[in-house]
Amino acid sequence: MQAREVQEAAGAVGQEILLLRASTERELETAFAALLRAQAGALLVSADAFFTSQPVLFVVLTARHAIPAIYPWRSHVDAGGLMSYGTSLVDAYRQTGVYTGRVLKGEKPADLPISQAIQFEFVINLVTARALRLTIPLTLRAFATEVIE
Repeated sequence: MQAREVQEAAGAVGQEILLLRASTERELETAFAALLRAQAGALLVSADAFFTSQPVLFVVLTARHAIPAIYPWRSHVDAGGLMSYGTSLVDAYRQTGVYTGRVLKGEKPADLPISQAIQFEFVINLVTARALRLTIPLTLRAFATEVIE
């Protein structure tokens, strides 16, 4: 589970994690209020169906409250979010097409190997970083797949 892994990683570097859940816009507003009360320094958005379907809402809320956030998909960064790290959806769609082609050519889906993501994207939005008064180190920018200026 992603939450447990994040908790373990945070503990290993001496950081505290506040785990919040939301599945509606109202719950999301409540979660952001809790983030503000806790004086959270940043937000990690998980790859949840509700979260990924609301890129503009997240970007608006994080901008309104000046909370730096990292997202699982680049669509949030394209909408104005700070940064994202996750699988390349373009590559995932390509893999889906390859599998579909194999099935259409007669292969049985149960006989196909399980495929895992092999391409990941790290996207940074420097416009948003400047708005949040953050400096993104050159060493971090060097790792980015794309930097939006």
